[in-house]
Order: sequence, then C-alpha cells, then structure tokens
Amino acid sequence: MRLSCLPALSLALLLTSCTAPAAPASQASPAAAAPAAASVLDHDYRALASRQTVNLAQAHAGQVLLVVNTASKCGFTKQYEGLEALHQQLSPRGFAVIGFPSNDFLGQEPGSEEQIAEFCTLTYGVRFPMYEKVVVTGPQATGLYRQLTAATGVAPGWNFHKYLIGRDGRVRAQFGSRVTPDAPELRAAIEQALAQPRPR
Repeated sequence: MRLSCLPALSLALLLTSCTAPAAPASQASPAAAAPAAASVLDHDYRALASRQTVNLAQAHAGQVLLVVNTASKCGFTKQYEGLEALHQQLSPRGFAVIGFPSNDFLGQEPGSEEQIAEFCTLTYGVRFPMYEKVVVTGPQATGLYRQLTAATGVAPGWNFHKYLIGRDGRVRAQFGSRVTPDAPELRAAIEQALAQPRPR
C-alpha cells in the first residue's frame, strides 16, 4: 500500500539549522543479534493527516524498508529529497521508505500533521508513505521505535536516523542522521537486503 504525504508547514517555518550530536553519526552498525522470532512491524499507525489506520506488517509484507524519523525544521530536512529519490528508484524491486514525523529533538517538528504533510509534499515532492507523528526516544517512545532500539541497541540520536528492515520484518542495520540517502554504505546494505527472497 502506498500512502502519499498529503496536506503543510508554511515556508516561513522552514529550515532552521540543526546540529546532530558530535558522536560519529555517520557510522552504520548491524542490528544486534536478536532472537529470530518476531517481525518488528506488527504495529498499527495512522497514515499522516488521516484517520486511516494501517498495519505495517500487512501493508509492507515482503518489502525491504528504511524507517526514518523526520522533521521539517532541521538541517537534515533536505534528506527528504534523497529519500524520495531512493524510494522511487527501488520501489519496483520491493523497497520502501517510511517516515515518522517526530518533535523529539529541539522541537524541530512543531506543526500539525496537516502542516507536515503539506510541507513535505509541496517542498520535496514526498510520495513515500508517511505515518502519524510519534515519539521515538525515551520512555514514551512508540512501540515500533522501542523495538527498533532494542533490536539494534541504538535509539535515534537526532532527526533522520535510519533503520533498515529486511523482507522478513527483522532489523538488519541502523544508520545515523549524517548518513545520506545516497551514501555507499546505505545503498550496499539495501542491495544486500533486496537480494534476499521474499518470505513465503
């Protein structure tokens, strides 16, 4: 199922610079060896600015996913463009980017879901699936992000942190905010995941 990012922040709210923590966010790490069992995708979320609820495991069954926490007023916001290009290029092979707006880091996603949807659509042409605004760190983190953090040992340290999920719904790797959508290490990890057969 493909859900476009619909309605948007006014250009006046645009890109305040954000600085990721000084830690080497550009490094990717494989997911911690986790019990083979469960897909992390068995969660229900609303499509952004919508009442429609989507079960991630059903909507994205058999896909390779890049899960990204997004923000509209961050120095990394321009990654939306690269993420959309990646989604468009690889979606015919069973790949999707999915975004979760979050206001966790210095209040850099303050708008309503309708404002966020309009902003990312009009400014960056985002058509990859965007889901409801969530908390991604700390005790209030949404269920998906608690599982992603547990599987990798790494919680998002800033906006545009990336988790790579394989066709089987298990986490394969995580990438810090500074890893751009066209980074060789990210592309290589995606290609490895896409090479795996779809589960039966």
